[in-house]
Amino acid sequence: MPRPYASGIVPGDVEQVWRRVRDFNSLATWHPAITHSEIEPGPGAGEVGAIRRLTLADGGVVREQLLTLDDVDHSYTYRILESPFPIRSYVSTIRLAPVTATGDTFVEWWADYDADAADEEKLTTTFADGVYATGITGLANG
Repeated sequence: MPRPYASGIVPGDVEQVWRRVRDFNSLATWHPAITHSEIEPGPGAGEVGAIRRLTLADGGVVREQLLTLDDVDHSYTYRILESPFPIRSYVSTIRLAPVTATGDTFVEWWADYDADAADEEKLTTTFADGVYATGITGLANG
């Protein structure tokens, strides 16, 4: 399975940044490629099992389910239920850690997914650069 990955430094201490990231419904407030997010009926945005429906800037829709939420490790893991991407499975984690030398936050984001070999290179670039790196930059700038 391919593993797209991105990381970066976000100004602010890890608890401050985690408060912004932790809410499973907050992605549209800091990720420039997401125009709208809503939690479907069922578990709330801070509960495992929550399902968010994201509207992408190009009008595409992605439905994702929260699988784990770890306040100690400052991370959560989710899976894609439906998307316009040609994937069979996709599980992603975003994790934050303190940068003790500066008081800022190290953010890393990655996924394991399954797709046809012919699509892997393009998808890996899309996820690493278009989703994760863009999101981390948006988080740093917002």
